Amino acid sequence: MSVSKEDVLAKLRTVKGPDLEGNIVDLGLVSEIFIADAKVYFSLTVPAARAQELEPLREAAERATKTITGVKGAMVALTASRDAGAAPAAPPRPEPPRAAHSHAHGHSHAPAQPAQPQGRAKIGVPGITTIIAVASGKGGVGKSTTAVNLALGLQATGLKVGVLDADIYGPSMPRLLGISGRPEQLEGRMLKPMENYGIKVMSMGFMVEEDTPMIWRGPMVMSALNQMLREVAWGELDVLVVDMPPGTGDAQLTMAQNVPLAGAVIVSTPQDLALIDARKGLNMFNKVNVPVLGIVENMSYFICPDCGGRHDIFGHGGARDEATRIGVPFLGEVPLAMPIRETSDSGRPVVATAPDGPHAKVYLEIAARVRARLEELSGDGARVMPEIVFE
Repeated sequence: MSVSKEDVLAKLRTVKGPDLEGNIVDLGLVSEIFIADAKVYFSLTVPAARAQELEPLREAAERATKTITGVKGAMVALTASRDAGAAPAAPPRPEPPRAAHSHAHGHSHAPAQPAQPQGRAKIGVPGITTIIAVASGKGGVGKSTTAVNLALGLQATGLKVGVLDADIYGPSMPRLLGISGRPEQLEGRMLKPMENYGIKVMSMGFMVEEDTPMIWRGPMVMSALNQMLREVAWGELDVLVVDMPPGTGDAQLTMAQNVPLAGAVIVSTPQDLALIDARKGLNMFNKVNVPVLGIVENMSYFICPDCGGRHDIFGHGGARDEATRIGVPFLGEVPLAMPIRETSDSGRPVVATAPDGPHAKVYLEIAARVRARLEELSGDGARVMPEIVFE
């Protein structure tokens, strides 16, 4: 049975709008609906200031769509509308560059940590040359999928790579990498990391059942993160990719302040940067003097599997425009593609299982740009990152 847009709209009229008033269709929140191969794609346009609190609305719309007879899957995203007449924030103003010294240790072919600014010392992890963060201003933008495929892409360039799943409340690396079981206890307090596809991994998801809620306060979260970082036998790694929790809360800030991050990759959907949340993430890393390696636009466009036409379902170009505005590299556009979601859900990430395919190519290009950016920041004669000052 084929599914029509009218079927979807009729079902969505059963989903109440914000504050339980009206329904999301009659309130004009639903974008153009696109249907391909019995899978439904659309977005909900909400006020930027309320985007985070309205995440349950997105989930309700997605659940309702999946109940329609004939629908095999649904993908719904939140996009934001700016207030009328709101001016974009002025770009940050750099100070003149300062002298710095680059240093390298471990593997000669790996990018080294750039010199840290003066202030409280950040303690490194023995055996790990470079640590980078993958972050987002909010959840649901595909950050973890990007992190795991970026890690595999860096591995494809010849680096030894590990992944730390720092999302205590919503760990996803066990599922994304198809790993189950418990880490082996070694001598003392050290744990042996789990491994698949040649990537070493540590995650809270290995310690607790998938459906167990983590009801922890800040100090407990930071203690767990510290143990997963420093009490794991990582061995010799060129790069450790840290899948950060979404947002800019205490856990994220403390990680950025205490871990010697060589840089951060920001993941956004096309309109996500208009939500202001992603910009908060950028500003957080700038304030703690962590270089932003670049921005990835996820769910950037959709290629219809039937007609081959391109559709910008969730808008297009917002991340690229933001990267240009603040003067950081734009790392690439990842399409909205069911193969990426399906391989991620099944623990078979596309870079590992279909490395010659078009979707893997996108991640491999992003990984190459990230590595080049790291080498630019840490190599001999590297350009010094300016210190960003916010008034």
